[in-house]
Amino acid sequence: MIDSRFMKTKFKFGIAFIAFLFVFNVSSIVANDIKEKSADPEKDKVLILVLKNILMRGHYVSKDINDKFSEHVFNHFIESLDPSKRYFTQEDIKDFSKYKYQIDNQLLKDDLSFYNLVYSCFLERIKKAKTYYGGILAKPFDYNKDESVDLDYEKMPFAKNNIELFDYWRKQLKLQTLDRIQEENALEIDKFKKDKNYKTKSFSVLEKEARAEVLKSMDELYMRIDELKHEDWFSSYLNAIVSGFDPHTTYMQPNVKEVFDQNISGKLEGIGARLQKKGIYTQIFELVSGGPAWKQGDLEEGDIILKVAQKGKEPLDIVGMRLDDAIKFIKGPKGTEVRLTVKKKIDGTTKEIAIIRDVVELGETFVKSSIVMKNNKKYAIIDLPSFYIDFSDENYRDSAKDMEKEIERLRSEGVEGLIIDLRNNGGGSLKTAIEISGLFIDQGPIVQVKYRGENPVIKKDTDPKMQWDRALVVLVNEFSASASEIFAAAMQDYKRAIILGGNQTYGKGTVQNILPINQFYPKYDKDLGFLKMTIQKFYRINGGSTQKEGVYSDIAMPTRLSYLKNGERDLDGALGWDKVAQADYKQTNSYANFGDVVYNSKQRIASDEKFKKINDYAKWLKENQENATYSLNYEKFIKDNKNKEKEAKQFSSVFEYKSDITFLSPKYEMSLIKENKDLASKRAAWHKNLTKDMYVSEALNVLSELKLSTKSTIVKN
Repeated sequence: MIDSRFMKTKFKFGIAFIAFLFVFNVSSIVANDIKEKSADPEKDKVLILVLKNILMRGHYVSKDINDKFSEHVFNHFIESLDPSKRYFTQEDIKDFSKYKYQIDNQLLKDDLSFYNLVYSCFLERIKKAKTYYGGILAKPFDYNKDESVDLDYEKMPFAKNNIELFDYWRKQLKLQTLDRIQEENALEIDKFKKDKNYKTKSFSVLEKEARAEVLKSMDELYMRIDELKHEDWFSSYLNAIVSGFDPHTTYMQPNVKEVFDQNISGKLEGIGARLQKKGIYTQIFELVSGGPAWKQGDLEEGDIILKVAQKGKEPLDIVGMRLDDAIKFIKGPKGTEVRLTVKKKIDGTTKEIAIIRDVVELGETFVKSSIVMKNNKKYAIIDLPSFYIDFSDENYRDSAKDMEKEIERLRSEGVEGLIIDLRNNGGGSLKTAIEISGLFIDQGPIVQVKYRGENPVIKKDTDPKMQWDRALVVLVNEFSASASEIFAAAMQDYKRAIILGGNQTYGKGTVQNILPINQFYPKYDKDLGFLKMTIQKFYRINGGSTQKEGVYSDIAMPTRLSYLKNGERDLDGALGWDKVAQADYKQTNSYANFGDVVYNSKQRIASDEKFKKINDYAKWLKENQENATYSLNYEKFIKDNKNKEKEAKQFSSVFEYKSDITFLSPKYEMSLIKENKDLASKRAAWHKNLTKDMYVSEALNVLSELKLSTKSTIVKN
């Protein structure tokens, strides 16, 4: 993300900032509800009107709203409602198809005929589905029947009619039941191995219990689906429309935007508890370390919140309330009091607990580091989980400030080489990506950004201060995306660091702006939510885009994801790769032996049996990903699973690794660990995982071999 003060914009936004990696689809709203009475036709039409105008004016791609676009919306909306083809039949699709090439015309007229037809049909199918699964699970399946089920829903056709649809349901529920029988049978065998006097359950008992568990699971699923409101389903239609421009352009309801803000800033205001839906109840899933509830100690994981009261007001019963609504009452501004009526997990008693809300930092969002000795030299690894920032509070911590401070602390401890771990870092703030890049060069261009139809603008680091001039390795994988790719690409283009990890990063080279929709229709008083819209592409300083291609590692290492479809290039409608003119920059050529170090590492990896095994495992995963057919005959099902277990067993130790290296927290953190047992346990777990991480070990090998071409000096302010 980036705020409007940092970049040229086409609009005047009240709260404008650039978003990098945020994925929203209809499956993520299955903890909300379906109440047709909440439909607001006027609001729906206003949303269509305003979104259409914003996209046509401001999206990076100039898009024709034509028959091809209409077909996209048609397919994506139906798929979003029925991804596993449990509801609609070919007869339904035929009925919907009269609008397949008319949606573009309807959009131009703010006509919702297609949406209304599909949505009303969907509501009826949801009601019918409840009668399906209950009846199917009421009696045992025929496990001797030689039949199979295919779960490749993209290739699977819709059921021809209701009879075939019922059979789809039967097969999918049978597969779920078989899976549970197998799990329970394995547990029974383990119990018998431990106690020869244990009487194992018969197949009929296991089968009955398995069906009961599947039924319970389905009931809970439909309880959550029943909570979804019209606006939740309508948002899936809006997303089918906006995704026609590109896969990262999405519509966000107000509550979704709130979660996004928390993720990018790493903080929230409230009691510091993660909540989950448990049947009709709101339950404490986890307490956030350092938060008000954690400090106070009265709330515990598993407690159920029955009522919520604001200070001086009567309690509100939240039993049966949807989770999102319950959270709204529990959260609140810093310094305010909330009183919770709670049923305690430990003894079932009910008590009232008063908590003063505060700012809660989501600790695992932030930078952390660990120090390690290798070959009598001190090195460090910095974990940067995201490029976080809070644009609403300039004084609050952000990733650039934290990185600068962390590096200063590590320098003071005599660290000679640094690993920046960007694995699974999906991005965040472009502003902080540029500032963090600037910590490793004296000054110069970092990235190029380009609007539709305009020349690229070069974004530079103008601060001559160089916070770190020593050896640097950047660790990436296939999920390092967006802002991570900007940083990795800049370090690679300057030859400032060796990039090590998966073959290539994710490949997201687009920039999104989050727009408050009401700003474009001020006379409308209801909250219309937000549009996350692609407005720019970014390019490396060497001129190439990271879009689809990502950043290719200097040293590619096999990972379990090596052959799976998981990148931008695999997304439907992703923008293409292209290039612009190279920026004016000079490589730092920081290392005297860059090529030799890369060569040595590649030789180690190629001859390492562990990495060879990982490569074989990655190929096996791809083969299994492509095979989505399962036998529903009990004996064949068990046999197939045993064969898969046997195949998988050869890879069971593929990631078993233990180095003799000790990882320690930096000195400044030692006092914090003594005071905070939760932090101590988290760091101990992290350090233990680092010793078992062969990618980190190879990064340390590379780091220890790097030799600076000249003696560097840190430029002080």
